[in-house]
Amino acid sequence: MSASAPEPRSLPERIGDHAVNAALMGALGLMRLLPYETRVRAFGRFTSAVIAPLAGWRRRIRDNLALAWPELPRDEVERLVRLVPDQVGRTVMEFFSPDEVDARIRDIALEGPGVETLLDGMEHHRPMILVSGHFSNYAIFRALMRQRYGALGGLYRPMSNVPFNLHYVRMMEANATPLFPRSRRGLADMVKYVRSGGAVAILHDQHMEDGVALEFFGVTAMTALSPAEMAVKYGAPLIPIYTIRQPDGLSFRIEVEAPIPPGEPAEMMQALNDSLEARVRAHPDQWLWIHRRWRAVQDGTA
Repeated sequence: MSASAPEPRSLPERIGDHAVNAALMGALGLMRLLPYETRVRAFGRFTSAVIAPLAGWRRRIRDNLALAWPELPRDEVERLVRLVPDQVGRTVMEFFSPDEVDARIRDIALEGPGVETLLDGMEHHRPMILVSGHFSNYAIFRALMRQRYGALGGLYRPMSNVPFNLHYVRMMEANATPLFPRSRRGLADMVKYVRSGGAVAILHDQHMEDGVALEFFGVTAMTALSPAEMAVKYGAPLIPIYTIRQPDGLSFRIEVEAPIPPGEPAEMMQALNDSLEARVRAHPDQWLWIHRRWRAVQDGTA
């Protein structure tokens, strides 16, 4: 298992990071004065209209869609350019509204063929690797498990925007405990936690320089093998789980897929990529098209 250190930021990037952080935190502070539903909707619109162009997200979304989904109609591309940042903004505001979110998710029912395995593992403190992507508000599932079972480990990759990452980590700690940063020490601590019978939630859909070349949307995507390797080594089920935002923009469903069959780690991770791709194709506005998921191809290093 390997760690991925954040890339050094140039001076213009650092200035941009502080500008984005200032805009985000200022808007978050003001909007927290509004009723919950109003603030979630409003911050989604603000992120789409103000943060997205400031951070260069619109171009990133178009570039990713042109590479991975070139047959998508132009009007659908532009719809996603608007809606993906709106989804990001809603998710951020939900991160910063933990009390209201906790109250709203108490009665969410888990659905899907993997529910029995998941609940058995949580109730009997068996090691599990629970995997999703940056899809909808992935922290809703973590918050629900923490609420019902007291603990769910979480692996996260520190944001390149250092000022905002400080706030982000604090909010993530309200949804997953213990929380492990993607670093050498953090990964070692996570392995100990799993070996002791802990369940850990991992997002597997970020570019990993030291990953292997698998496919996502039919395009080479460098993918970490560590979730599958850990599942095989410790006999832990590898379970894909997706939180799906509903048409009202405020409520969620949680679907638990059947565990990925044990096998070669690369085959298991490709199955996870395929699982996530199917979810993204069904709900394209709910995935983080802002990520440079196909960086190796776009940089010509694949």
